[in-house]
Amino acid sequence: MKLFECQNCGQLLYFENRKCERCGHRLGYIPEQNLLSALEPRSETWVAKADPDRHFIFCANADDDVCNWLVPADSSEIFCMACRHNGIIPNLSTPANLLAWRKIEAAKHRLIYTLLRLDLPLSTRGQDREHGLIFDFLADDGPAAMTGHDNGVITIALKEADDAERERRRTEMGEPYRTLLGHFRHEVGHHYWDLLVRDSDHLQSFRALFGDERDDYGAALLRHYEEGPQPNWQQSFVSAYATSHPWEDFAETWAHYLHIVDTLEMAASFGLSVRPRIAGARNLEAVFEADPYGPGDIRALIDTWLPLTFALNSLNQTMGQPDVYPFILSPEVIDKLEFIHALVRNDARPQSQRVDQDVGANLPI
Repeated sequence: MKLFECQNCGQLLYFENRKCERCGHRLGYIPEQNLLSALEPRSETWVAKADPDRHFIFCANADDDVCNWLVPADSSEIFCMACRHNGIIPNLSTPANLLAWRKIEAAKHRLIYTLLRLDLPLSTRGQDREHGLIFDFLADDGPAAMTGHDNGVITIALKEADDAERERRRTEMGEPYRTLLGHFRHEVGHHYWDLLVRDSDHLQSFRALFGDERDDYGAALLRHYEEGPQPNWQQSFVSAYATSHPWEDFAETWAHYLHIVDTLEMAASFGLSVRPRIAGARNLEAVFEADPYGPGDIRALIDTWLPLTFALNSLNQTMGQPDVYPFILSPEVIDKLEFIHALVRNDARPQSQRVDQDVGANLPI
């Protein structure tokens, strides 16, 4: 994620901003250009100051203040590139559901931003009925809604948008970290395992690093919840949950890869650097200049990521808050991150190969 700038007045802008607080201009995000633009109204459309030759409309979900993304005015679509992936949304006649959906959409849009920046395959269900990516946001007004993934269908339980409930679940499950964005990044890892690993030449390399995914998944999860992780698991896994099964190890490591590239982009956008004023801490110096989404090896990313996390964790502790990044990246975990880094760089599909037509989105329940 990066910072943006108002084209009308130069004010600093954030990804979710709807209006420039200095000049009052309406703002909209143009995903094809990775630009948050000030807008001028033109009849029933908007002209972006960042691209004055084009006319746009807002995504239909802007009406519920859950989206600030733009759609070309001459498109047949009414939903933006992020919201076309919605399947089931909560019943909006319940005010609490709308508030929860807004939180969920903020996290989902950040996920889609990253997937677009990585140029990953991003078909909707309308484009690919078998493997397209679709999100169902489920309320607990029937069977207990569970967060998970099933062949491209990612389900997010609406309860996860309740901060108190999510913290209760985090504590109950002994997790050091649990966020909406983390859920999205983890579950989409399962989706990309299906797309990029399962039927590919990468499968044997995956098994050498992560283990054999043919091991009984249900039995592995049951064993994990009954017995807990193996001793000294931190030497080989990024989280305790990653020890449960190779699929979960991949999804957890994938999520951390997205944590790293997105956070490093924001650090670079702020022009941050880390230079501890202790002579023996030279190995913790880092300047955040390179684009983490650009070319380069995983070691360069890790060499800047570790100093940043040490600094952020230390700052949080001074405020009496838990660590921002309560994880250890062992050499084996870095090898797994390197696998994902190479996978993303080798298997990303150019934007021109993506189909831009779709059917249906936002099916309320």
